[in-house]
Amino acid sequence: MAPSLVTVPAVPGRRLEGKVAIITGGASGIGATTARLFVGHGAKVVIADLQDELGQSLCEEIGSKEVITYVHCDMTDDEQVKDLVDTTVANYGKLDIMYNNAGVPGDFPNALLNVENERFKKVMDINVYGPYLGAKHAARVMIPAKKGSIIFTASVSSVIGGHDVPHPYAASKHAVVGLAKNLCLELGQHGIRVNCVSPYVIASPMVTKLFGMEANQLEEMISQTATLKGAVLKAEDVAHAAVYLASDEASYISGINLVIDGGYTTTNPALPTILRGGKIP
Repeated sequence: MAPSLVTVPAVPGRRLEGKVAIITGGASGIGATTARLFVGHGAKVVIADLQDELGQSLCEEIGSKEVITYVHCDMTDDEQVKDLVDTTVANYGKLDIMYNNAGVPGDFPNALLNVENERFKKVMDINVYGPYLGAKHAARVMIPAKKGSIIFTASVSSVIGGHDVPHPYAASKHAVVGLAKNLCLELGQHGIRVNCVSPYVIASPMVTKLFGMEANQLEEMISQTATLKGAVLKAEDVAHAAVYLASDEASYISGINLVIDGGYTTTNPALPTILRGGKIP
């Protein structure tokens, strides 16, 4: 039986009305949530992913091909990324927003001597080379239009070290922020804005699988470490940030790394924890 159509409600004061967006890694997690919100805000969205069943199902859930489509795309393949952008422009007439969200976390254990060299290269390919290609081909069509918004998903691991984050992942997210800052200068000359969003841990399917936990278990663990109490970071929080950076409300915002972590990376709890008789892991 075909899934019943779920109409995405229009959001009051739609901030992306008439815009066209590509969201990579858009079939699940942050990407899928952002796709729903973008459409609700009036954008036409192309989801790029390798998860064909999830991508097609999400499009059927959200609406017709007039507002959202799915394209199978390996973001590390230059020709496929070129075709993705060209197909988007052919179908919708332009490209206003390129959200480079696709990524992988790397593997545990995290000891340097145990990191497989080929796995390190693969993480860098997906998390850095892929977004580079996305930005490159988006810029190819945005430069003549003299406008556009390019957004990258980075991570709190782009501004803080440690916490047993896989080394390839940490290196890749630092690299993404560096790439965005460099592109900000060049592409700004053509009216194109370039920004990053860097969320703290979200209980997405990718992350819960990595930790081997249910979503509620992971959220409870993360809440215990959070600086901001009483709130739990959700994919919707990142999606709302992406909407803002993609919208005309952020028309003079470029070159920033918007950290969405409730203040986590601005603090070091080691001393107060010791003073209260606690232990630092």
